[in-house]
Amino acid sequence: MEIKRAFDFLTYQKSEYPLSNAISFKRDGKWKKYSTEQIVKICDQVSLGLLKMGIKKGDNIVLVSESRPEWNFIDLATQQIGAVLVPMYPNLSVEDYRYIIEEAEVKMAFVSNMAHLKKILDAATHLGTNQIFSFDKIKGSTHWTEVGLQGANEDVAPLIKLKKTISEQDLLTIIYTSGTTGNPKGVMLSHKNVVSNALAASRVSDITPGKSRALSFLPLNHIYERTGIYMYLYLGVAICYAESIDTVGDNIKEIRPHTFNTVPRLLEKVYDKIIAKGEELSTVKKGVFFWALNLALKYDPDKKPGVLYKRQLAVADKLIFSKWREALGGNVRHIQSGAAALQPRLAKVFWAAGIKVLEGYGLTETSPVVTATQLDGMVAGHVGKTIDGVSIKLGQENEVLVKGPNIMMGYYKNAEMTSEVIKDGWFYTGDIGEINDGFLKITDRKKELFKTSGGLYIAPQIIENKLKESPMIDQAMVIGEGKKYPAALISPNFDKLNEIASSSFILYSDYEELVNNENIIKVLQKEVDQLNKHLGKWEQIKQFRVLPYTWSPETDELTPTLKLKRRVIKERYAKTIADIYKNDGSDLFGKIEDVSLEEVDPELAKELQDG
Repeated sequence: MEIKRAFDFLTYQKSEYPLSNAISFKRDGKWKKYSTEQIVKICDQVSLGLLKMGIKKGDNIVLVSESRPEWNFIDLATQQIGAVLVPMYPNLSVEDYRYIIEEAEVKMAFVSNMAHLKKILDAATHLGTNQIFSFDKIKGSTHWTEVGLQGANEDVAPLIKLKKTISEQDLLTIIYTSGTTGNPKGVMLSHKNVVSNALAASRVSDITPGKSRALSFLPLNHIYERTGIYMYLYLGVAICYAESIDTVGDNIKEIRPHTFNTVPRLLEKVYDKIIAKGEELSTVKKGVFFWALNLALKYDPDKKPGVLYKRQLAVADKLIFSKWREALGGNVRHIQSGAAALQPRLAKVFWAAGIKVLEGYGLTETSPVVTATQLDGMVAGHVGKTIDGVSIKLGQENEVLVKGPNIMMGYYKNAEMTSEVIKDGWFYTGDIGEINDGFLKITDRKKELFKTSGGLYIAPQIIENKLKESPMIDQAMVIGEGKKYPAALISPNFDKLNEIASSSFILYSDYEELVNNENIIKVLQKEVDQLNKHLGKWEQIKQFRVLPYTWSPETDELTPTLKLKRRVIKERYAKTIADIYKNDGSDLFGKIEDVSLEEVDPELAKELQDG
């Protein structure tokens, strides 16, 4: 069958790869599974229930939940009647909830638990309790299964007829991302946008259709994981939801997946655990461990290894790398890494160990995949080649421009902003890059938005402006690209600090001593804590440093119009920034010693040399 709408993936799986465990999740210590047949039935009943309750094609429905089967049921059921799903991150602020719900004119909401329900009730005052449904059983709330019961005895013929009227050009979803103006912006993606992307991504995969398992632990609110789920449906891959991000390691051992999507931060944690175990080994075994690790760091997947290096890799694989693969379940064919940049050395280590990490590049506006690493070709530091149907070119200042069926319809209710980023069919990403033999490398960021290592966007200017509302802060710059969390460099208002010092009898010889005074730090910590109350969890400032300098155009940290010179500040305060992140695990390779095999096992080294 031809797949044009996202819900066609489920129908296709039923026809080609019907599974007894299409979607599984763990609850109360036991795995519960849904077959393809059960999912089809549940989605049809919920679709009919929504229609009976007055939901029409084009109506917007909000969904706030962690990843769980019910997420998929509501997503697919909504699509089948032409309604539009508006997923929201559970940890957004109530203010963001309210903005999105009001702008999208939401008709109904589904939430996972009590915490989400309270936020929705605070934000969506126009929705009655009969329009808000919960996945958990909560006293005073209507359970989501009531919607399905509404459609349980309804004739399915009208639904079949309605599904035929839904075009690939129709709006599938609105995904709100961080905006640079203070409010989130709604990215409109059509069925064609997402379907074309999932199909193209599937051609990069090495997964055996109908006989593979995938672990899912990234938020389905993000189009990265959601498109991945559609791909799994298409390939007949059994989807297993992890209990939580903290249980991923245990869940991997339980289900022994063949693939999963991840972000670099999780791979960094895996690597951290590998290093920790290596450090615990006895002297000789520890030496072999770090010899193998150094060997992996020299691996270049784009080049054919020499005879001696190949033999060394084989020994390292038998002694060390095979254990790494076993820790990932022993079945992994490849891992997809996206949403943030992967350290090149980390990619080399995993590929050398036989764990193929396929790094990709894309944005919410591109559904999301633009480029992906191929199984037979990886160049460290690059994000692969374009997937089928997608084209890229470099514009002014080497900005990456993208064209293809995956480019969004536009920003919801914002034609002006849409016209700024889509010109003559090309989407202007705001990222700076270079193309080497077809491989894309992202080198810089034209726009100020950046991502943490967890793949979540940070809009620094909004946070900086909020910080500057404090009378004690003159200037501030938010940092943290590729790191675990955002932090801030603060140039204080020294007049105010002097007042505090005077009233608190704080003695100091210079500004260096003043900004490091315990009482001064406490005062500024209160200011930062107050700011954090208005931010999503991932945006909150976890650390800051108060600098003993006033930034100005004269000292070159600011432009004549008092805008931050970010690159200048990063270079000037590189040591301070390094100090902030010295214990966050970003420098993963600092512990590796330069160990030769001759030092730890001379006989084995000689055997390799002799062939």
